[in-house]
Parts: sequence; structure tokens; C-alpha cells
Amino acid sequence: MKKIFNILLLFAGLAATSQQTPADPQEKSVLITNAFLHIGDGTTLENGALGFVSGKITYVGTAPNNAEYDVRIDAQGKHLYPGFIAMNATLGLAEVDAVRATRDDDELGDFLPHVRTAIAYDAESKIVESMRPNGVLLAQITPRGGQISGSSSVMQLDAWNWEDALIKSDEGIHLNWPNPYSRGRWWLGEDPALKANKNYQPSLEKIKFFFENAKVYSPSQVPVHLPYQAMKGLFNGTKTLYLHAEDEKQIVDGISYLKGLGIDKLVLVGANEALHQIEFIKSHNIPVIASRPHRLPDSEDEDVKGSFKLAAKLNEAGITVSIDVSGSMERMYTRNLPFYAGSFAAYGIDKEVALQMITSNAAKILGLDAQLGTLEVGKDATLFLSKGDALDMRTNQLEKAWIAGRDLSLETHQTELWKRYSKKYSGSK
Repeated sequence: MKKIFNILLLFAGLAATSQQTPADPQEKSVLITNAFLHIGDGTTLENGALGFVSGKITYVGTAPNNAEYDVRIDAQGKHLYPGFIAMNATLGLAEVDAVRATRDDDELGDFLPHVRTAIAYDAESKIVESMRPNGVLLAQITPRGGQISGSSSVMQLDAWNWEDALIKSDEGIHLNWPNPYSRGRWWLGEDPALKANKNYQPSLEKIKFFFENAKVYSPSQVPVHLPYQAMKGLFNGTKTLYLHAEDEKQIVDGISYLKGLGIDKLVLVGANEALHQIEFIKSHNIPVIASRPHRLPDSEDEDVKGSFKLAAKLNEAGITVSIDVSGSMERMYTRNLPFYAGSFAAYGIDKEVALQMITSNAAKILGLDAQLGTLEVGKDATLFLSKGDALDMRTNQLEKAWIAGRDLSLETHQTELWKRYSKKYSGSK
């Protein structure tokens, strides 16, 4: 009983500190002038202006003469950006890792394409609200675990519930390709040296059996087979298959098999050893969601700074690149997405090209480039105004942010604590 009472107290505390009330739909037209516009396609516009009405961008250029807008914002010396898009994120799928009841990112089973992150997404997560002050306004919410983890959906990060947050439902299915190598568990006295994984071929046979049965599955079949039914979009081109593979052999084996099966919309996720297969990846025209740069090398002989150089080399080859936010403490660290792009920029990528990885490139991969990703007329007014360079943690200081024209609150439980303890240490009462 005491344990149950403690858990109830925990959830009561979470509810008491839930996210800010979502913004109301845009009612007044807005014109931002004298801003440095980062379009998101690699180009910029100094002393530019941007107007939006009813959630859509209606003007981009120099300040229009005689234009009527309800609200005018003079952004002299400030920077205007498209909202950043986090790829392969688990935001809203887990709140407290130590409490199983708050974790919905991984379900039991190996082949679960019919498991949907959309309906598991918690729009009132405290972690979700902490993304917005850094400019992360949208995210691809992705499941974890198993061989096929489930289906991802795209969410905007200011909503009452998952229905309000939903931008694109069940846009892709996530396949974790098995690792051809393994290491012994040194803590159990096993040899920690890298060796062939004896379970690799049996795992491949299970994947092939599942995919080949899904390909010939008839939607009219009775009873309905939900996992096979969820896979149909991969074969008719309405869904994307995200291949999670890091090792060189995983990349080659996975792409070769899936392309041979007739799956056209394929995206590589992770791809730590992609540098050894750049031409192969390029020949199949496959975008890459590259692992975040702030990680340790995978092997003893790998370049210590190889993770920082990966995106530059893929980009030089003409491959569409975005950034994978998964890894240690991934939900909290997703707010560092702009700084991952900034780190890649420090190792061979132009700043505006690095920006593309988390704006227009991410939107293209998600099939949302007609709606999001750049500051262009007709697209959603999902954008933010920063005092400085948003890819630099020293100057990423947001003043305003909008999702579909809705004026967002940038207050969070973290900003409240910052204000509280700023007073404490400044000596003010």
C-alpha cells in the first residue's frame, strides 16, 4: 500500500508541474521586420521581413510598403529560423525511466509494425515543454526495441493531447537490423573481443520470413493480421522504412535485401560506419539520419573525432543528411539538437548547410517539405526568433516562437527554477 501511495504522489507531482497551456490559434496577422532570415534551404536574407496570417507564411522579403498587419515586430539584430525538427526521438513516450508505468517506448515482441507511437504520445510531458526554448518545435516520435519497433508519427510540441499534436500519422516503420558481431560479457568472465554473432543468420531468416509474408498478404484476408496489414504501406510507397544500422555489414546487407524486396522509400538511421560505403548508399539514393556527434568512438582504432566529421563527408557526397537524437539520456538531450548541428558545422560543414539538416532535410525525409522546413510563402508559420546564432549554445536565446502561427509560451519548469535560483544567488529577495 505504501508503494502505491508513493506512486500516486509521484503522478500528482507530475500533474502539478505539467507543461504550459498550449497557445490559442492565430487571430492577429504578424509582420517581423529587420531580421536576419535563415531560410532553411542554405540561403539567408539580411534585413528581411516575414509576415504570416492564419498560421501560414504570406510574405518573405524586404519590408513591404503599405502592408497591413495587426502586429509588427522590429527584430533589429536578431535571427529568424524555421522550427527545428528532431528525428528518431522518443519525446513523450517516457517520463520517469525508473517507473515502468510511464514508459511506452518499447512493447513486448519482436515484430510490431502495428504499434503506433501517436496514441502513446504524452503531449503534457515536462520533457516535451523543455524543447521549445531551444527552437525544437517538431519531432518524429519513434518506438524502440525488437526487430520491428513499430510506426513513428510526427508531432508538434505544443498541444493538449496527441490528437492536437499530430502532424503526420504513421509515416514510417522502424527496422533494427541485427548486428553481425558480438562481444562477450566481461563481467561474466566471457571474452570481450569482437567476434561473429552466431545468432546473425537465424535473425536474418526471421526478418526475411516476416517481410516476404507481409509482401504477399492480402488486406481482404480474414482474420486480419494486424502486423502484416501495417506493412502494406512499405510496398505501395505510402510509408517509409527506417533501417537502423550502424555497422558496415549491417548497412550493406540491410539495404541490399530491402531494395531487392522492392521497398523504394528507405532511410538509413545511425550509420556510424557509413563512410566505408558512401558510394553504395549514394547509388541507392538513400537519405541518412546520422548519429549525433557527441558520442564515443565505436571501435578502438576509430578516429576520435570521426563522429564529428561524419555528416560533412556524407554531405560532400551529395547525400541528404539529418541528425539522429537517440542515445544516452536521449529524451533530455534532444533539446541539444541545434548544438549537434553546430558541432557538425565545426568539422567541415557550412553553418547554413548544418541548419538544413534539422530543418529542410528533416522535412524532406518525413515527406513534409511542402508544409515545413523552410521560411517560404505558403508554408506553416512554424518558426522562432533568437537573439543570436541558434546553433551556438552561447547565443541561442529565443525571444519568440510560433507553431502554425500560434504564439508559444517559452516558460517551462526549468525556466521557473532558473528565475528562482537566480534571485537566491544574486542576493535579491
